[in-house]
Amino acid sequence: MASFLHRGGNFASCFSAVKQIVPSNARPIIPSFGKEAEKVLVQPAVQAFTTESLQKRAPTGNIISLKRSTASTLQVRCAHTDVTVPDFSAYRREEVKDSARSSRSSDAGRKSYTYMVLAGGGLAAAYGAKTVVNEFVSSMSASADVLAMAKIEIKLTDIPEGKNAVFKWRNKPLFVRHRSASEIEVEQGVNLGELRDPQHDNDRVKNPEWLILLGVCTHLGCVPIANSGDFGGYYCPCHGSHYDASGRIRKGPAPLNLEVPDYNFPDDDTLIVG
Repeated sequence: MASFLHRGGNFASCFSAVKQIVPSNARPIIPSFGKEAEKVLVQPAVQAFTTESLQKRAPTGNIISLKRSTASTLQVRCAHTDVTVPDFSAYRREEVKDSARSSRSSDAGRKSYTYMVLAGGGLAAAYGAKTVVNEFVSSMSASADVLAMAKIEIKLTDIPEGKNAVFKWRNKPLFVRHRSASEIEVEQGVNLGELRDPQHDNDRVKNPEWLILLGVCTHLGCVPIANSGDFGGYYCPCHGSHYDASGRIRKGPAPLNLEVPDYNFPDDDTLIVG
């Protein structure tokens, strides 16, 4: 067609080439086995945070100032004109409510009130601390039943001369011996150089007639037998320790004399131990 138009000479302008595509009703005999295209995820481009990009995100509207420079970051200061400031006039004193008037005239009174409040609070705190400490210390003290066992009162008129009475004191046996004059004379005449634990009889008694001892052997804690042994005092049959009528060790494995507890005589007929 193009060559025809070229050869047509002067009639070339009367001819025009037309191209039209007509759909066909033909169908492929063999179906196509095309594979469905996979979806491709495209990562978005990372936007750099520069001064220009941040400036586009800056808030607009009621702004006091907007400062930007190459040497500093972007600064935005908002007016915050919609913020409601609370009124604290009800909490202020009458002397300082007027901002145009000097408050020095009421300075002394206001300070005195503050000092009184601090002093009162300090005294209350000190009293509370004292109460707490007192209750805490009292909780660690001995109970009433323990205090009742701390002391024992003995009536001496019930113990005849030459006899030894046994009492229970603080879960330990307590020996109370009413010594005769001959026993006192013998024990006071003992040579201290012969004793394993040297101690004079006068140092172990407050009243020569009465000997008060703890009935616990100083060897292994056994209970000696009164009015027995080679020296007429006390004898421990467990390992053969002999004590005299003053409670001093005279023979056997015991290393020390029998212990003398703390006691006193309120009167001639009463003994209090503890």
